[in-house]
Amino acid sequence: MKDLFDLYIRSYSLTKENAPEFFEIINDIYETKEFQSMSVFFQHADIPRTQHIMSVAYLSYTIAKEKGLDYIAATRGAMLHDLFYYDWHVPGDGSHRLHGYRHPGFALKNARALFTLSETEENCIKRHMWPLTVIPPGCKESWVVCLSDKYCAHQESMINFSSKTRKKINAAREAQKK
Repeated sequence: MKDLFDLYIRSYSLTKENAPEFFEIINDIYETKEFQSMSVFFQHADIPRTQHIMSVAYLSYTIAKEKGLDYIAATRGAMLHDLFYYDWHVPGDGSHRLHGYRHPGFALKNARALFTLSETEENCIKRHMWPLTVIPPGCKESWVVCLSDKYCAHQESMINFSSKTRKKINAAREAQKK
């Protein structure tokens, strides 16, 4: 298994040229105005939601492929797991209440409006917030997305809480640009 941190850092420099198979799988999602519109929202720390999603999708793609799973469904499910169109950080807006519990349902509804989804893709979207969502992931691909999301959220959150982690991530991101 490749080092998760290295995969996470690589997700910041993905292009159609250096990750052609990955982009072949996600391109129809990536190029929608709905996906691109989420770039204005921060997910964790100063990480745009679109970058968070790309990181989760790339980890899910790599892990599922290495494990011989349906990496296409895992990757597409990961690309759609946080497809909601609001800033969950805004206080006082009742529609965002219980965001951690409710947003998988919002994301699934939005994804269904844009794409025809497989059962595996739907499970990846709906169950990625386990254990907040009481029912656990129902397939191996969904577990991959769930755990990739947790790993990426942890890395992104640590940018705010640990200067050591912030320096490590920023240094690795800068090295990727070279």
